[in-house]
Amino acid sequence: MTNRAHVSRPFVLTQPDDPARVIRGRVDAPADASADKRYPHVIVVHGFKGFMSWGFFPELGARLAAAGYAGVFFNTSSSGVGEDLENFTEVEAFERSTYSKDLEDIERVRAEVRGGTFEGVDPDRAAILGHSRGGGEVLIHAAEAGDFKAVITWAAIPSAARFDEETIERWRETGVLEIANARTGQVFKIKLDGLHDYEANVERFDIPAATGRITAPTLFVHGTADEAVEFESLEILSVARGEGAETLRLEGGGHTFGIKHPMEETHPDFEEVWGRTRAFLDEHLKAAP
Repeated sequence: MTNRAHVSRPFVLTQPDDPARVIRGRVDAPADASADKRYPHVIVVHGFKGFMSWGFFPELGARLAAAGYAGVFFNTSSSGVGEDLENFTEVEAFERSTYSKDLEDIERVRAEVRGGTFEGVDPDRAAILGHSRGGGEVLIHAAEAGDFKAVITWAAIPSAARFDEETIERWRETGVLEIANARTGQVFKIKLDGLHDYEANVERFDIPAATGRITAPTLFVHGTADEAVEFESLEILSVARGEGAETLRLEGGGHTFGIKHPMEETHPDFEEVWGRTRAFLDEHLKAAP
């Protein structure tokens, strides 16, 4: 676990067209990050039922800072996690989450970085990293933004369509889809917003197609024993990316690389993922400003 001192600066953003949608985040940076000393940054996007304080994300922030990067972490406005940054207290927001909302939130955070809002962050040296559903969204966003120097996914979904036809029809008929959170015991009743959003944006949410439009070097990380997202995603996405793809096939690795919440100790799988991630960032992002 990383003990090197760093600064962690919280921030709160809203969507201009919907002030009720709150994005809570933090920037983890080296202790000397300032207006005069700016570091390359990595925007980090959590997955479905994830949040910026889950498991390995605080450790990732500390490690990024120790390695000379600023990590920009945030909870999407429909993550469901409220002001305490730990618990799913904004249930309605979660139950009405959509890919479009998440992508708007990612772009909102990116715009703040580009605008120089965050002290000690170099807006021109940019990378983005996403886990699980966040990995798929990062690939869509990177294809649309086009200005990242490095793109990284951990256990990314290969498709935005995550349910079979029978489940979708039941969802459509009842108006809700029950999703359990095994960690908290909560059962969420997902409304039709997500389904309608997908059906209205099938082409935009084609993750392999978006991946093929990315121009930045791209690292795909996936465990062969992932219990949540099919391991075949690694080949699907790396083939779609083509010549600019690098991969890490984590033998026996699960969806969270051996880490649980809260993270009390590290795991060899996480260490391998972090080592490859840092090397990739050092190669493609850590250039002279």
